[in-house]
Amino acid sequence: MNPFETVQIGTTDLQVTRLGLGGVALSGAPPSTNPADKTSEDQAAALVNKSLEKGVKYFDTAPMYGVGESERRIGKALQGVPRDSYVLSTKVGRVLDSSARTGWSFDFSRQGIQKSFRESLERLGLESVDILYIHDPDEHYQQAITQAFPVLMELRAQGIVKAIGAGMNQWQMEAQFAKEGDFDCFLLAGRYTLLDQSGLSEFLPLCVEKNISVVAGGPYNSGILAAVELGTEATFNYQPSSQEIVQKAQSIKAVCDRHDVPLKAAALQFILAHPALASVIPGARSIAEFEENAKMIEFTIPIDLWAELKHEKLIAEEAPTP
Repeated sequence: MNPFETVQIGTTDLQVTRLGLGGVALSGAPPSTNPADKTSEDQAAALVNKSLEKGVKYFDTAPMYGVGESERRIGKALQGVPRDSYVLSTKVGRVLDSSARTGWSFDFSRQGIQKSFRESLERLGLESVDILYIHDPDEHYQQAITQAFPVLMELRAQGIVKAIGAGMNQWQMEAQFAKEGDFDCFLLAGRYTLLDQSGLSEFLPLCVEKNISVVAGGPYNSGILAAVELGTEATFNYQPSSQEIVQKAQSIKAVCDRHDVPLKAAALQFILAHPALASVIPGARSIAEFEENAKMIEFTIPIDLWAELKHEKLIAEEAPTP
């Protein structure tokens, strides 16, 4: 599988690479596993530059990532790069707020979306972005569909953005958006992976039917599928893993080991095999992590591995495989 092959986003003219670069880690936000292991600004710039050099054409960020730092760093690193040579996505729905404990506040109102987008453009140093997602409106669906969505429609009509969608850690509300709105793509984190295929039966077929592209965030389920040792200290869905999840991950790894396939390779390639999936955006913290992700997508996996995973009921029988 070629990590730098390009795929169309919905019915737009945007083309993203199968491997993109997620902007959480390069924001300098400390990882949960080792809070001291933060990515510096120079490291972030080097990572973006190396990604471009290798052939990555898709970068994702958001205001909340590093409380504006991810957008600022990505924008600075992309200065001088031809604007038509990459696709950039950011998000709205969280406005930076110095008075809030987190540094941001939810705001899916018309004014909040406009403010969020305007401030994102300032941090990025750009006049437009390619993809704009409504960010985690889990408790705010009505406001998101009645106030935020119309603003995104207007921005798309004006050409200030080329594609609109939502970015969430659940598929159910994204399916509701797909039924009620005119969306081009969704960013779905962690709900279609080797460990969690809950988005398979209803959400992904709906996206195929409506020609809506899906970008996969959290392909390692926030850490457990990238862990060297699969124990309860590995996180799943940003929380300590349950024993049930650990056992399933260990069973999947055992199958991978029998076929001499790295667990990360199976994790990334499984996701990309589905026709709804356009790109996967693991959050690399360094050039070494990025290069490893690319190698994992290129790794040759025997078809017997997928057959065994299905036989052992570790992945859904109906799940597409490479």
